[in-house]
Amino acid sequence: MISRKVNNVKEALEGIQDGMTVMLGGFGLCGIPENSIAELVRKNVTNLTCISNNAGVDDFGLGLLLQKRQIKKMISSYVGENAEFERQMLSGELEVELTPQGTLAEKCRAAQAGIPAFFTPAGYGTEVAEGKEVREFNGKMHVLEHAYKADFSIVKAWKGDEAGNLIFKGTARNFNAPMAGAAKITIAEVEELVPAGTLNPNEIHIPGIMVNRIFQGEKFEKRIEQRTVRQK
Repeated sequence: MISRKVNNVKEALEGIQDGMTVMLGGFGLCGIPENSIAELVRKNVTNLTCISNNAGVDDFGLGLLLQKRQIKKMISSYVGENAEFERQMLSGELEVELTPQGTLAEKCRAAQAGIPAFFTPAGYGTEVAEGKEVREFNGKMHVLEHAYKADFSIVKAWKGDEAGNLIFKGTARNFNAPMAGAAKITIAEVEELVPAGTLNPNEIHIPGIMVNRIFQGEKFEKRIEQRTVRQK
């Protein structure tokens, strides 16, 4: 059994350099690789192109990288709750490629599966389709979208084993699942790392063949983006 375990986040992120394209799993603040993002801030890598559903909030998640101007371009489906993201986008400081959410997910999944491109009806007739090939299928117009090409993919899982097999918990499965194996190197950050053979094969969401490096994170805040409680 090939072990993909590395000792810590510093070792896991080895090789990430200025100007690279990095995928980061999560949705809002749910299932984001907190330890890895903190290490990217510490490493002070710059001119990054980040592919993520959104950019966290001002003081957490990818918002920390935006604060230090480490991100050159964001490829996302929405601005979300991040005021600094919005400010940098409107001022022209940050290049932003807004993509329909389903298209973003499929561009990740296509890269994961080795599919170079696909046609989708999403975005036809809008700015999203400008400059792209368009074809008609079954009487409906479709836009050609290319799979993402990323240097690193960083995902977060609830549990994993030393062979790289991953189990996600609840809605934290989100973009983490299609991003695993969708880049040249996939890094998995997990809450609990167990010996190979410990996990029930029927419960594994992502097989270890999709993962190159896996480590156990030291701290997870798991902040709630918008806390809603019932009135008494």
